Amino acid sequence: MPIAKITGQGLAAIAFSVALLWGCLIGERIERRSAQQDFEQVLRRQQILQQRWRPLPVSTPSPLIPFHPRVTAG
Repeated sequence: MPIAKITGQGLAAIAFSVALLWGCLIGERIERRSAQQDFEQVLRRQQILQQRWRPLPVSTPSPLIPFHPRVTAG
């Protein structure tokens, strides 16, 4: 003797809920995979840029020249 019966409408609601849950789980997995690929691509680009960029050597500082103020008329 059954305690409760599931109507067709209730069964449809359960099926819809399960399908929606699976859709969310699959969508989340796809988004995570895409985010991981984007992250790896950014790291590769950053590595390439760091390899290309080399600091340029600077010249040695010139000796200090004494300051001579200009004399102007006026």
